[in-house]
Amino acid sequence: MNPARHILHVDMDAFFAAIEQRDNPVLRGKPLLIGGAGPRGVVSTASYEARPFGCHSAQPMAVARRLCPDAFILPPDGKRYGAVSEQMFEMFRDVTPLVEPLSVDEAFLDVTGCERLLGGPVEIARDLKARIRSELQLTASVGVAPNKFLAKLASDLEKPDGLTVIEAHDIDRVLLPLPVERLWGVGPRTAGRLHARGVRTISDLREWSVEELEARFGSSGEHYWHLARGLDVREVVPDSRAKSLSQERTFPVDIEDSDHVRDILRGQVEHVARRVRRGGYKARTVGLKIRYGAFETITRRHTLEQASDVTADLLAAAFLLYDRWARSHFRPVRLIGMGASGLEDGGDEQLGLFERPGAKRNKRLDQALDAIQDRFGGAAIHRGTDAVPERGDGDIPELPRD
Repeated sequence: MNPARHILHVDMDAFFAAIEQRDNPVLRGKPLLIGGAGPRGVVSTASYEARPFGCHSAQPMAVARRLCPDAFILPPDGKRYGAVSEQMFEMFRDVTPLVEPLSVDEAFLDVTGCERLLGGPVEIARDLKARIRSELQLTASVGVAPNKFLAKLASDLEKPDGLTVIEAHDIDRVLLPLPVERLWGVGPRTAGRLHARGVRTISDLREWSVEELEARFGSSGEHYWHLARGLDVREVVPDSRAKSLSQERTFPVDIEDSDHVRDILRGQVEHVARRVRRGGYKARTVGLKIRYGAFETITRRHTLEQASDVTADLLAAAFLLYDRWARSHFRPVRLIGMGASGLEDGGDEQLGLFERPGAKRNKRLDQALDAIQDRFGGAAIHRGTDAVPERGDGDIPELPRD
């Protein structure tokens, strides 16, 4: 680990619920659940006032309502949340070009070398939190550390509205007492296997050699060994330097509603497609990642006939992959993710002799939406649901499980 690196992880606090409470004074200080209110509805975000009752994201709404019958319930407003997210990321880019988005409400920032202009990393974090509070009337929790793993860990230690610093000399004091579940990649199944062997804290895990961990957990064993020592050499990779762009979401509990998972996938594809265009790329391959019970993960990929930055093309491919899996193999989902890879320089497009029906219309639609959203924010206009097939029926070959 290079102690000279200064990484920030910025994570907005109860993002969706906080926006609703900001915009509606009646909701302030009250328990609030964002999500579907129907019999199969799922909580997208629970406000901090609802969490002491046991409410949390990805929980069945029926369960959350029983736990907190007085909670307000609102459907998610993705257009409005997207507009705020765009404002937030512009603030990030004012600090450094090295911004790696993780989702609509969190990102890594590499502020190494910004000291002369903006001050030290802690001062930068304070100023960024103050700007978010002043301009967005929202709060963010920020972790400051020498690498990405520690920065993300730090941002979660003092929520909400926290600022936690982990310096190189302080890693052991912070890490060793924490439960092993705090390590990236240690889910319920792996944690159960570790607990069965008396390993409950990161301090306990430190007693295992890398060889012992690899014998028990394969290639993941080395990963756990490094993280238990606070080691992480990954760089912050902005979209302009990425070899692939992706977004994924892990749920605290498995989601049993296939349509709800599909709706989340739609939003992920639209977000990634916009990042592809922003980076000046076209994507050759669309990938789908699904994780369900017992930490089992599958991936599916489809290579497009022609590299594309058109949302409808990426969305159709992602839906084809998802619908084929869901029709015959659906199981409650713990994680859903989508990625665009095989990125090529957008450049001047060479149109095929037989252009796909609607190709020009879809490209003009993306250009219009991007221009309007860049100027007025994401809430100014929204893509209609009829822009792509509602259910995928195409012929995409199955790929082996990972």
